[in-house]
Amino acid sequence: MPQRSDAQQNRERILSVAREALTEDGDASLNSIAKRAGVGPGTLYRHFPNRESLVLEVFRAEVHKLADWAPELLRTEPPLIALRRWFQRLASYIAIKRGLGDALTAATHDAVTNETYGPVIGAIAVILRAGEADGTIRPDLDPDDVLLMMGCVWRVSPGPAGEKQAERLLDLIIDSLRR
Repeated sequence: MPQRSDAQQNRERILSVAREALTEDGDASLNSIAKRAGVGPGTLYRHFPNRESLVLEVFRAEVHKLADWAPELLRTEPPLIALRRWFQRLASYIAIKRGLGDALTAATHDAVTNETYGPVIGAIAVILRAGEADGTIRPDLDPDDVLLMMGCVWRVSPGPAGEKQAERLLDLIIDSLRR
């Protein structure tokens, strides 16, 4: 049964506020999120019966937005620039995941990783193939290998020095993909 429009708006507002709140403080309470979203705790719990369900939905929503963004980027950017921008956003999503803290337990983490891995690899493949087609990206790159290389970018320390290091690492990765 479809949700009423006001219920859907509340859900979207809760997710948006939760993303912000959990990025700022991985321990943000559900009551503080409800208050920031301008809804009562009961409304939040109707949509998300527990903290884990809210945290997981925030992460899922962000990953799916990211995966859907790849073809949009390719409509306006050359593949190498699209890939760089896409990876920058992926790194920021990983930072969000880091901010979600203990809410992603080991078992839940595996389930979410399995669910989101396919869309992420698919988006990388779309951009790589576009770069192959226009001659800017080396042929036959494996999206899994490229994602593994990207792991170094989101492992940098937080803060300005880490951001600069992440940019340097991203430059090295992008340069290694050039034809």
